[in-house]
Amino acid sequence: MADRRQVLRFGALAAAAPAIAAVIPGTAQAAAPGTVASPGFVASPGSVASPATTTSRRGRTGIVVGHRGASGYRPEHTLASYELAARMGADFIEPDLVSTKDGVLVARHEPEIGGTTDVASRPEFASRQRTVLLDGVSVTGWFTHDFTLAELKTLRATERIPAVRQRNTLFNGLFEVPTFNEVLALRQRLSRELGREIGVFPETKHPTYFRALGLSLEAPLVRALRNHNLDRAGAPVYIQSFEAGNLIDLRRVHKVKAPLTFLTGATGGPFGDSTTYAEYLTPTGLAGLSRWIDGIGPEKTQVIPSTPADATPTPLVANAHAAGLNVIPYTFRAENQFLPPHLRVGTDPNAFGKAIDEQIRFWRAGVDGLFTDMPDVGVLARSLA
Repeated sequence: MADRRQVLRFGALAAAAPAIAAVIPGTAQAAAPGTVASPGFVASPGSVASPATTTSRRGRTGIVVGHRGASGYRPEHTLASYELAARMGADFIEPDLVSTKDGVLVARHEPEIGGTTDVASRPEFASRQRTVLLDGVSVTGWFTHDFTLAELKTLRATERIPAVRQRNTLFNGLFEVPTFNEVLALRQRLSRELGREIGVFPETKHPTYFRALGLSLEAPLVRALRNHNLDRAGAPVYIQSFEAGNLIDLRRVHKVKAPLTFLTGATGGPFGDSTTYAEYLTPTGLAGLSRWIDGIGPEKTQVIPSTPADATPTPLVANAHAAGLNVIPYTFRAENQFLPPHLRVGTDPNAFGKAIDEQIRFWRAGVDGLFTDMPDVGVLARSLA
């Protein structure tokens, strides 16, 4: 069993990435960060654009998306996390977008920031805590839409799941909450420095909720992409959303030309939508979606069930490809609690299991990419698939 260790440079924080144990004996190592071929983009029949994907030694193709950056190694949705993802070989970095009180898009997992910033420890903002109805669910905390950008910039990011990623807490308090424009500027700089195009995969979080507050996510998103020459067919960008209506409006009302991806869950459906995710993913539903979008981002068990160990992949990849849509499932992580039972190692839920084995199977099932908290694992698995 061979250990894989890489020392990664990140600005003033020269840090060693945690070792990933390769679980497949006798296999070669992945390419070093910065040497993975650029995915590029080409037009495909029946869609606006699809990735001209990176090819592994064994002929497998696909893109690696740094989910919230390299969130397995740095607090999510920070410039540090995004930069580390790119330097680990990710083809895309993925910011979730929410709005400030003054209409600026910032990168946070949710509008509630009590668990991802130090706001709860800041007495000057204690009175901002309140309860809101977020897509039908009562949520108590602090919300980005109650802060101006200037106020939000005084906060510092913290690790969202410290019990799982205790090492990430080392970086608590070091990084600001970035704006979307700062993420796009970072993408441009990293593309230049690494000599390959780094794509961006922004997600509109709770667009219906923000629209009701008078803080549309669509308009500032489109404006930012156009300012960076990214609203065009074939651009290194995918706009994603769990709301099909949001994506259709981006295409039909805002005339967005950049590729769009519809995210789906294993249960339920989009907020305020009578069509379930399961119905959207039928051959008929996929054909209807293909009029507007370019790909789907299903929860990974919608592609390969987690049990039994020899579960057959569902028809989803084949059906989506038949409709002209690519398939990029989420979210791949190395900790046991996020892996199928047969790929866990030991009894510690936070210990690393056989994550490489899991991802290899998805690559071989024909997916066009995957979202991973640990981009170096995704790059390695792609090279071995």
